[in-house]
Order: sequence, then structure tokens, then C-alpha cells
Amino acid sequence: MTGGRLAGHGRTSDGLLEVDLRTPPELGGDGDGTNPEQLFAVGYAACFEGALAAVARRRKLETGDVAIDSKVMLVTSEGRSFTIAVELAVTLPSVEGDAAAELVGEAHGVCPYSNATRGNIDVTLTANGVPVDA
Repeated sequence: MTGGRLAGHGRTSDGLLEVDLRTPPELGGDGDGTNPEQLFAVGYAACFEGALAAVARRRKLETGDVAIDSKVMLVTSEGRSFTIAVELAVTLPSVEGDAAAELVGEAHGVCPYSNATRGNIDVTLTANGVPVDA
């Protein structure tokens, strides 16, 4: 990683992921690149989907085609510092009602991203459009 959020460039050690980093328009940038919040959103969603699959296997459930709309927002905190907030909207077309909410809640308990951020940032979860208590 070189250059930071203003005009940075990041590359994984295997070279399979390479991105130009830029400040998003809502923070005054031109948006001509990826910002760190977008990378965090994609990573969290991928990790959460893996946690959902693990929880479903334990319960002998089939989740079908899972879709996760992940949003990460930069939030101004006290003392002119910043934090982030996350929204994960999980769609489980083959799982209905309370079972979907239970799966998402359980996945939140085992997901490494959820465990790494628990108590540090606000994470809002929904399952098939219904809020999940986390």
C-alpha cells in the first residue's frame, strides 16, 4: 500500500487484487477509485456469508442464494476523530421469517469481522428486510 486514501495504490501480495484508492465524493474527492470503506464493506460481506454458511451447516439448513448488501459509513466522533458504522442487509430467499433472523444473529456471533468490531462500531443487521437484534 502506498499513498493513502488521497492518491493511493494497494496490491495484495499475490497480485490478484490491485486497486487505486481515492477519497469518495462525499468527503470532497473525485471518487475516481476505491475507498477504504468500500474495501471493508466487501470484506465484511464475504466473511459474513462464510459465517452464515457455517451456521446453516451446523443446523442442517440450506441457505440457497445468499445476497448481502453491505454499507460502511465514515462517522465523525467526538474530538474530531472518525469511526465507521456498518449495515448488513442479508437476503436469504429460501429461509423464511424467524429462521432467517436467527441464522443472521448466529452468524454475527461467529463471523470474525463481527467479533473484531463488536463493541467498537455500530453494526445494523437485517434478515429479509426485518431488523435483527445483535
